[in-house]
Amino acid sequence: MPELVFFSGTMDCGKSTLALQIEHNRSARGLQGMIFTRDDRAGEGKLSSRLGLVTDAVEAAEGFDFYAYLVAHLSKGGRCDYVIADEAQFLAPEQIDQLARVVDDLELDVFAFGITTDFRSKLFPGSQRLVELADRVEVLQVEALCWCGARATHNARTVGGRMVVEGAQVVVGDVNAGDDAGEVGYEVLCRRHHRRRMTAATARAAALSPDVLPVPAEELRPDRPTVRS
Repeated sequence: MPELVFFSGTMDCGKSTLALQIEHNRSARGLQGMIFTRDDRAGEGKLSSRLGLVTDAVEAAEGFDFYAYLVAHLSKGGRCDYVIADEAQFLAPEQIDQLARVVDDLELDVFAFGITTDFRSKLFPGSQRLVELADRVEVLQVEALCWCGARATHNARTVGGRMVVEGAQVVVGDVNAGDDAGEVGYEVLCRRHHRRRMTAATARAAALSPDVLPVPAEELRPDRPTVRS
């Protein structure tokens, strides 16, 4: 039976890479799929991974109707054996309903890829609807890591390297953004450091601060006698 499958994970855990791998495996067996994306880092109408892989895709902008698009494509004699929808967190709930209808009425497998929560740890509306409707929700097993080495579970938005918790839900950026003032970027963090709003940049700054040394500075003087027991 065709399925609606939601592949979910934090940023930088290989979602787009897996989408491209599924496309490669199925096309290698003679199947033809339709690839959709929304606000990809590589630009409009592209599906890209951070490994440098990229392919053309249909841009599913606001108001785009997946079901109507695929019905029109099939009615003109086009072929479609499966559907891939990347950056699904940016889709509207009604667009997720359309993808579910593609599975049920057109009997096509739909593979959706996206992050579940935004930089405030709030569910994206598109991801929430996918969790509600998907036949399966698969959490990607390639773990992204926080700067401390723990498993990253939260997505953080940064401005100049500092975590922010206010602003529009969707602002396009990348995890490779630098620490320049005013530059918007994203970083994956463990829950502890997301709660503390401690990014890699602020952690480095704290490590260099004399205020956080574990012992008084005078105890580090080389001329201070060492007491042995």
